[in-house]
Formats: sequence, C-alpha cells, structure tokens
Amino acid sequence: MSPGETTSMHAYSLKEMMTITAAREIQDGDIVFCGTGISMLAAMAAKYISAPHSVIFFETGAIDSKLEEVPLAVSDPRVMYWTSVNGSLADAFATMQNRFTGPRIVGILGAAQIDKYGNLNSTVIGDYFHPTVRFSGSGGACDVASFVSRTIIFMQHEKRKFVSQVDYITSPGWLDGPDGREKAGLPEGGPSVVVTSLGIMGFDEKTKEMYLSGYYPGITPRQILDNMGFEVDVTRAHVVTAPTHRELRVLREQCDPQRLILGASEPQ
Repeated sequence: MSPGETTSMHAYSLKEMMTITAAREIQDGDIVFCGTGISMLAAMAAKYISAPHSVIFFETGAIDSKLEEVPLAVSDPRVMYWTSVNGSLADAFATMQNRFTGPRIVGILGAAQIDKYGNLNSTVIGDYFHPTVRFSGSGGACDVASFVSRTIIFMQHEKRKFVSQVDYITSPGWLDGPDGREKAGLPEGGPSVVVTSLGIMGFDEKTKEMYLSGYYPGITPRQILDNMGFEVDVTRAHVVTAPTHRELRVLREQCDPQRLILGASEPQ
C-alpha cells in the first residue's frame, strides 16, 4: 500500500479519525483560534499535513506559534515558541475580530449541548437559576462564535448532547435560522461543520439546519440518528475517507508522539 492510500477501518482510533477530519476542514492560509486538547491537535495536524501557511493563535496572546511539541494548555510556554507575536489576551481577541482578514479566521469550539442550528451550551444543564449541572461557562467561546468567520465544532455524538433546544445559549450558532445572526446584530460568520465521534455534520445553506454530511467507515447513518435528540437529513451523507498512512504518521509521530492528547488506547 502506498503512503497516500487509506488505511483499513481497524487501523486508527475514533479520536484520530475526528482529529484528521477536523484538520481537513482547515484551509491553507486560514488563521485558526483554538484551545487545548483535540482542537489544538487538529490545528497542528492541518499545518503539518495540508495547510502549511495556516496561522495558529491562542487566547493567551501567542500568535503564529511554531508548535514543535503539543502544548497541554494555552498557557503552556510551548505555545510561545518561535511565535510572530507574544502578545496579550487583548491582542488575541483583536486578531479574532479583525474583519480585514476576510473569511480566513476559524474558531474551533466544543460544548456540552448543541441544537440543530449549531447553538452551543457550556453553561448549565436545566434551569439557569436551579441547574442540574453548572459548567465553567463561556470563557472566550461566545466571542469566538460571535465574531470569527466560521467555526468548527467538536462534539461527542450522544443523544444528551444533540438536543432539540439547548438549555442555555452560551455561544451562538445560527440562532433561530437563516436571519438569526443578522437580527441579533452579529457579523457574518457561523458554524460550518460539527465533527463528532461518529461523523461530520454540515448546515444547509438556506435553512441553516444541521444535516449529516458524512459518516465514518464502519458507522451507519442509523447509528448517528439513534444518538441524536432530533432528526436530520441524511440523504446527502457519504462515507468519510479514512485517514491515510501519511496523515496518521504525521499525527502520531510529529504532532503527538507522546500521545498526550490521543491517549494510549488501542485503535478501534
């Protein structure tokens, strides 16, 4: 098998599949705002594999980080190695909101809940004043979702996370549909894809409703629907291409050789 050919479905973990799938969404020249964990790993993988001219920056003010080793947090000194600018929180958010860059700024987010319009909740489960669970809240996620040109969302694919209506809108997606963001006074932007542990979701250009764009090898659209709290269109779905040997080699050997993010679990 040549280096460009895809692997068998048993040769990689679902976390590796998610990371590579998200990395493929980052285009050369994109300016990527990301946090820690799998979002950082996806940004690194994209830069090493297919988007060498992408720029990674963090809320702590490190802009255009070289990232020879995967940092464990946005405050990890490794995010500041060979940067173009070591600035502040204000510099990072000014970069994120700079509309002169055009549609190039991408934010990578996650949350506890998501609805069909890509609205995210990372604040509470249940009533806001008497919640069942209270989370840490937005951090900078609301600003990211409000101001960047497009967002890539990571979610574990579970029914409790894909809900018909989020308990609280921490970070706006398409709000209530096509004109939702405009009516709320937000600039152009919004979620582009949701990368999950089972597949990838897109948003319809007209209705802004979520639909199934792709499902991973070995996963069926039925499995995906069974793990959601609302129905989505599956007629446009296709099997997502498995990671290539090169993608996996770069991810494992160059991005996370110590498996700090990928973990030590065996491939699925």
